[in-house]
Amino acid sequence: MSSSPTAAGPGELRRHLGVFDAVVIGLGSMIGAGVFAALAPAAGAAGSGLLVGLALAGVVAYCNATSSARLAARYPQSGGTYVYGRERLGDFWGYLAGWGFVVGKTASCAAMALTVGSYVWPAQAHAVAVAAVVALTAVDYVGVQKAAWLTRAIVAAVLAVLAAVVAACLAGGEADTGHWAVGADAGFHGVLQAAGLLFFAFAGYARIATLGEEVRDPRRTIPRAIPLALGITLVVYAAVALAVLAVLGPDRLAHSAAPLADAVRAAGAPALAPVVRAGAAVAALGSLLALILGVSRTTLAMARDRHLPHPLAAVHPRFGVPHRAELAVGAVVALAAALGDLRGAIGFSSFGVLAYYAVANAAAWTLTRAEGRPPRAVPVLGLAGCLVLAFALPAASVLWGAAVLALGAAAYAVRGALARRA
Repeated sequence: MSSSPTAAGPGELRRHLGVFDAVVIGLGSMIGAGVFAALAPAAGAAGSGLLVGLALAGVVAYCNATSSARLAARYPQSGGTYVYGRERLGDFWGYLAGWGFVVGKTASCAAMALTVGSYVWPAQAHAVAVAAVVALTAVDYVGVQKAAWLTRAIVAAVLAVLAAVVAACLAGGEADTGHWAVGADAGFHGVLQAAGLLFFAFAGYARIATLGEEVRDPRRTIPRAIPLALGITLVVYAAVALAVLAVLGPDRLAHSAAPLADAVRAAGAPALAPVVRAGAAVAALGSLLALILGVSRTTLAMARDRHLPHPLAAVHPRFGVPHRAELAVGAVVALAAALGDLRGAIGFSSFGVLAYYAVANAAAWTLTRAEGRPPRAVPVLGLAGCLVLAFALPAASVLWGAAVLALGAAAYAVRGALARRA
């Protein structure tokens, strides 16, 4: 942490981030979305199989994280799987991964902004969401190091709130561990769908890889930071899910609009509910801050290769950030937050991000042992898991997600045809 940032050349980003900052940015992306937004719809899909769905999502996330970490150490550049797919599988697959990431995570940004609005001022949720996007885009604009410091504070606050929720639920006398048992209502498809919805919450470790150009000593830092961030998140999610499920049971959890707040009330600690609401808003802000960072860096990488408008590849001479990409992402997210719907964004985002990680696992399969290849079973299980979970999502999410990927593929084909004619 005491080492100085690595100098950057013209058009390059500065290497500010050590292991701790990289882990915190990953935690800021992951902790928040799933705990406060995805547990209820996942319980609605899986019933008493919620914990099985959580475990399955964790296994797929682990495979994706391992593949991403090995690739990020090999290619420590902004862009994440966009770069890995391009280098290992060919230009089209890298482009498709980048397209799926940018579109899917733009939906995630809008979902997180709307979560802030719904907790802070439900009657003006869209207006608050747009204000949150504008404010956090401004924070990202003045430098990733400042964003990392703000994310530290947010993560600390959210972890404190979640610890209080777990303690209140398990010590309140209303907890029934019988609710942890898997019953006949836990259908196979429902568990898969729950895992796909919960995967929305685990995808934050991608922020570490997409910030690869801003990490000090990336070959050492990234493979350490990604599994650390994912491991901490898995422990937190498991503890919260167990506590809330013990108090509410799967049926009440599935029908709850604010499950953590309802759980502390049911556990006999109603005074904690406003704190939980505040924690949800702060968690969503942390996710939004890190999401804007990640989407803008993938936009930068795609703009450098002219898959997106090349002016978006500019790096600010003072702040060392892709300022035009950040402003463009912020503008699109603000529009989506003003017009969009929170529930629909989760499934749509999950489909795009699962497609992104499918490409990451396919790319990791091509690594040699000398290049740090993970055990063969990891990318195979990760690729299969991504595809299965993507197509187990609600039908509307699958249809919209497939349509958007097809649109991106068509745009790539048209661009290639025009380039050949020119």
